[in-house]
Parts: sequence; structure tokens; C-alpha cells
Amino acid sequence: MFKDDISTYTEAINLKCLELKKEGERFHYGRFAVSPFEKGQASTVGIAMRRALLQEIEGTSITLAKFRGIVHEYSTLTGLQETIHDVSVNSKEIVLKSDSNDIWEAFSSVTGPKEVTAGDILFPPRVKAIDKSQYIATITQPISLTIELGIERGRGYRIEDISKCQDGQFPIDAVFMPVRNVNYSVHLFGNGNVTQEISFIEIWTNGSPTPHEALIEASSKVINLLTPFLQINYEKTSLLENDKQSLDSTRLASLRLHSGNGTKQNEINPKNIFIDQLELPARTFNCLKRAEIYTIDDLLTYSREDLSKIRNFGQKSVDQLIKELRDRFTIELPVKD
Repeated sequence: MFKDDISTYTEAINLKCLELKKEGERFHYGRFAVSPFEKGQASTVGIAMRRALLQEIEGTSITLAKFRGIVHEYSTLTGLQETIHDVSVNSKEIVLKSDSNDIWEAFSSVTGPKEVTAGDILFPPRVKAIDKSQYIATITQPISLTIELGIERGRGYRIEDISKCQDGQFPIDAVFMPVRNVNYSVHLFGNGNVTQEISFIEIWTNGSPTPHEALIEASSKVINLLTPFLQINYEKTSLLENDKQSLDSTRLASLRLHSGNGTKQNEINPKNIFIDQLELPARTFNCLKRAEIYTIDDLLTYSREDLSKIRNFGQKSVDQLIKELRDRFTIELPVKD
């Protein structure tokens, strides 16, 4: 817990930590209450904070593995229980923490028989493994396993080009998302005619930031993203005739997008809603974006079977998506013929 459990961001709105829980080095949970808001404000803040926590928080990840004497990703090494591919995947899962945006190199050389873990890797001073017991591979015979690793800091999820593999160097898909999941809920309270709102925010992280650290960084990201809007000088803004025509056409296209077929002009067609409005886990959301699925209308061109064929999009993700569409918009995915 934090001292007094309360941090005051403004004169009116307070943040209180209700619960902090740590289940292992790589599973941290925090629950926070933010209040009081005027009616409608809690949802605005909740949506922005959830998006920032899942998409804007930077993380550190292993992005390259180099094995001496290995020429193919799916090679096997006598005396090594895993394939080279499995060792690369296990290395990608290692949770790291760094405060630097530099590209770093790490090194591991282990002689078996031995179980190789993150604690066997020699990291640079500004990079730290959160869980040194994190499993990498098992050496079953008295052989040496030498791995050179590339480490970067970034945001989101990055897919590497496998064709770049050469001379034993294998690029690894990078997961720069330290926040595993975020939920928020809004509740009313008050006396008489005065009704206010309180928002509860739940944050799960991999331990590289604590939930409290993630909340602070996300708040800073939201503020930085909105700051440019405060610097707009409307008095010095002028539109040429062509600009006015372009603006009119853009506004018209926007109205058409939101009106839909057979609906009133001010109504929003659910099919035109972007998928970031669905409360999906970050992994599910990023898989859809990589498949160039941006709106519910895009989504409805896929059946359940089609979605399950998307890379890294498992049955659990399909079930979450179906439930979200059904509960929020009473929309069902098409059935494959």
C-alpha cells in the first residue's frame, strides 16, 4: 500500500489504492478508486485510461537470438531438450525492465546437464530480469549452449520478418506490452438531487511496472497526447477556399459514415464503430489490427472459423469477441457456408 493510500490530482478528484496483490514475480494486480466525478465524466476518463494503459505503456523485450553453430530456426541440438525455435520463444517470454531506449545485448553460456533460466543470462547494467527463475531450456548432456540476445524497448507488438534469419541470428516477435489487462467500472453515489460518479480501475501487469507505476505513466501519456490541443491559436487559423471545400466534403463523408443506411442522421450505426471501443484484451485487439480489421463492419466479413485462422488468435479470443459483440450490440458473427 501507499502512504495514506491517497494521492490528490486536483482539488476535487482523489485517487485511492484499494488493493495491491502480487502472485509471483510476473503477476501484479492493483485496484484503484477515482472520485468524485460529475455524471458522464467517469466513463470518459475510464476509456482514455484503459486505452493508454494497454497501448501507450512502453516495455522491454528480447527481439533477437543468436546461436553459435546453428543455421536454421527449427534445428535440433544433441543434448538440448528443446528445438532452437522453442528456445527463442521461451526467451521472448522473459519479462525485462529497463529505463533506457538504447539497443542492448545480453549473453548466456551454460554447460549442462542443467536447466537454463533467465538467471543464467548476463544482462547489461540498465536491464533487469523480473523473474530470474523464468524457464528457457533444459540441457540433458554435458554440452555448452551459447546464446547472444538483442534487447529493445518499445510499445505494442512487433512482428519480425523471418526471412532476415541468417548466420544463426533469428529475429523474435517482440511483445512490448507490460500491462496484461485493464478493467474499469462506473458507479453512482450521492445524496438528494446531487448525483456523482466513482470509477474503479483494475490493472494487471507483468511486474516490470507495478500497477501504480503503470497508472502514473498512462496518466502522463494521456496528458502529453492532449497538450497540443491547448496550444492551438484559432485567431491565426485561416482557411483558403479549397480548404473550405475539403473541410465540407470531409464533414459530409463523416455524416454519411455515422448515419448508416435507413437510420436517422444523428444515430450511429454499430457496424461503423471501431474495434477499440470493444473491451478486448490487448493481445486480441492487436491480432485484429494486424489482420486489418478496424471496425465491426470489417469484423462481420469473418466467420468464427475465419477468425481462428488469424495468427495468434486462439479459441479463447474468438469466444471473448463473440460475447462482447452479443452483449453490447446484439450482433452475431456470420456462419461459414
